[in-house]
This record gives sequence, structure tokens and C-alpha cells, in this order.
Amino acid sequence: MPRAILIVLDSVGIGGAPDADRYGDAGADTLGHIAEACATGAADREGLRAGPLMLPNLDALGLGAAAEAATGRRPPGLDADRITGRYAAAAERSKGKDTPSGHWEIAGVPVPFDWGYFPETVPCLPRDLVEAFVRETGVPGILGDRHASGTAVIADFGEEHVRTGKPILYTSADSVLQIAAHETHYGLDRLIEHCRIARRLVDPLGIGRVIARPFVGETADTFTRTPNRRDFAVPPPEPTLLTRVEAAGGRVIGVGKVGDIFAHTNVTEVRKAAGNGALVDATLAALSDARDGDLVFANLVDFDTNFGHRRDPAGYAAALEAFDARVPELLAALAPGDLLVLTADHGCDPTWRGTDHTREQVPVLMAGAGVEPGFAGRRTTFADIGETVAAWLGLPTGPHGTAML
Repeated sequence: MPRAILIVLDSVGIGGAPDADRYGDAGADTLGHIAEACATGAADREGLRAGPLMLPNLDALGLGAAAEAATGRRPPGLDADRITGRYAAAAERSKGKDTPSGHWEIAGVPVPFDWGYFPETVPCLPRDLVEAFVRETGVPGILGDRHASGTAVIADFGEEHVRTGKPILYTSADSVLQIAAHETHYGLDRLIEHCRIARRLVDPLGIGRVIARPFVGETADTFTRTPNRRDFAVPPPEPTLLTRVEAAGGRVIGVGKVGDIFAHTNVTEVRKAAGNGALVDATLAALSDARDGDLVFANLVDFDTNFGHRRDPAGYAAALEAFDARVPELLAALAPGDLLVLTADHGCDPTWRGTDHTREQVPVLMAGAGVEPGFAGRRTTFADIGETVAAWLGLPTGPHGTAML
């Protein structure tokens, strides 16, 4: 039996979502705008990178061609004339532009409902929610209570948090409640437990995720977030590709935050790591351990968390180039019969206004022995990705997508 390796390059959108205007994102283009910044020197940074965006391995798999299919133009520097992979541009059917809906749809299940969101007010959280959280956790109160960048809110409230013991609660344009607390002064286990309580309290509000955001340091200038983030997501609304893999006797090896995103539903084994490089290492290790019929499902979060939300085109470009350099290792690790799929879950254009995700199409790059190179079309749902993996593994078809092979 074959194996499948599905890697989500978190937020590497390629622009052109047909309904982007409904989200205030008409014109957003994560990859295209990064490439344009590189071409003009706006993404040069001493000691980090300089010059045009160089992604020869991803481009050969079809990245530039997929971007052209989405927007009608090739990003500068992505001009491969010989495509060795099968590629597509996919649009999301789910409502919103969140991590869970993107991943669930990739796994064959579009989200049929509207998420709940907190208003862009200060305070933003309902009073009864805050009162219940304080009562059930025993904390002396909360800080933050607003839409905010994760790093900024820690700088603004971290010292008061350490002094008073009040956790920092905040949100964004996503359907999320984030709780930041000091890993030692507050305690990591305590933070995790308080996030579990918050998860139950926000269920009636339709909030997609509660995220634990631990940090260390002693002053606003030295606070840094640690790798011990935990996501508490609601489970998918129906069986996913992961369900079918396990039902057929295969394992789902989740690398990075995949287990959290799927509420640990049908994720057989979880492997954590900090940073894209370590996550690629963990993916390669998982692949070396994977058996016939297994799915290795990885998320590389740095693109989104460290560079997209922080609106850092130079850092984002460097991260893309660093991953591109690892693509030959991934291809070399494939056994005959393996399928590699590289895709994304949404955009997070580092040149766009604000700090939030952007509604974009995503690339779908496929490689492996027996994969016919060429264009697989503009797809109208991410679910086609899950159905492609299912077909490759010989699993039953699902109701929401069509295989691309």
C-alpha cells in the first residue's frame, strides 16, 4: 500500500480568492507581494537575505504556475519553464479564513456554519464570559480584553500580569480566544487547565479555538513566547480524511499543531517541534517511521505566526527560501508509491493592512512516482486535496471533493 505526506505551509496564499472582497481582502496576495518586495529590494535585510525571491524547487513543482492560475500573473522570480510536479490553485468553500476551517476543508470537510467572533471593541469579551472565567479559575481578574497582536499584548500587559497574577485574554479577527501567561510565574500547567475551562465556556459562542500562549522573560523588552503553545479547537463537524485513514487500518502522524487543530480526533500520533526547520526534521522522521497506508500530516506554522501576522516580508521571504532548500530532502525521502502534497490553509499577506489572515487561494503541489506532471485546474474547494490523498491511499471517497490525480 502507498503512503501520503501532506504538508500545510501555514498562510502561504497565492492571492485571487473569488470572494476576497467579502472579507476586506480584495487584492491581497501573500506570495505575489512577497516576491514583488524581494524584486524591488524592499525585502532585503542585512544578515538575513537579499535580492529576488529564490524558490527553485517549489517553482519546479509548480508554485509559480499555480500563482499564475490564481491571479493571472507570475510572481517575480518564479519563472520555471519546466514543471516536474502536478499543481493546482484551490479556493476555500468554508466561511471565514481560520486555521481550523482551512485544515478541515483540506481534510475533506468544508465548514458549513458561521464561526462566532468577538467585536472590535475595548473591552471585547462578554461580561458574563469574563465573570465565569474568573469564578471558575480563581484568578483575581483579567488583562487585555481586546483585539491585539500576540507579541504587542504581552509587551503591553506582561509586567502587570507578572505583578498581579491576572492572565492576559485577547482575540483577533479570527474566531479565537487567546490566553497569554508567564510560563513560570503563572505556571504552564495552570495556563493549560485555564484554557480547558475557557474552551468549555466559549462553546455556546461558536468560538473555533482557545489558544494557550505561554511566555518567559521579566520585562517588556525581554518577554518572548515559548514553543509550548496549545490549541483547543472544536472537533470537525463530520468524519474527515483522517477518520478514513484510521478506519482502513492506517495511522495519522500529526506533526506540529495538527493534533490540536483536529481536537485530537483521529490523530493517531502527535509529534511536536519548535520552528519550521525542526518541524521539517520531525516530518522526515515521521516519514521514515510511517508504514503502508499511513498519512503524515504536518503544519509549518512559522510562515504565519512569525512573519505573516507580524507583517514582515523579509522574514517571510527568508522562511520560504529556507523551506525551499529542504524540498529536495523531502523528495528524496519518498519511497515508490508515496505521494507528497504541499499546500496552505489561507493567506497572511505581510504587506497587507492589519495583522490578520487574508482570504486567498492556495497552491496545491503534488509529487511522487506515478504522479503525472501538469496543471490540475482551478479547484473550487480545498476538499479536493483530501479526496486526492484518499484516492491515492485507496480509501472510500467523501461527499465534498474530487480527486486531482
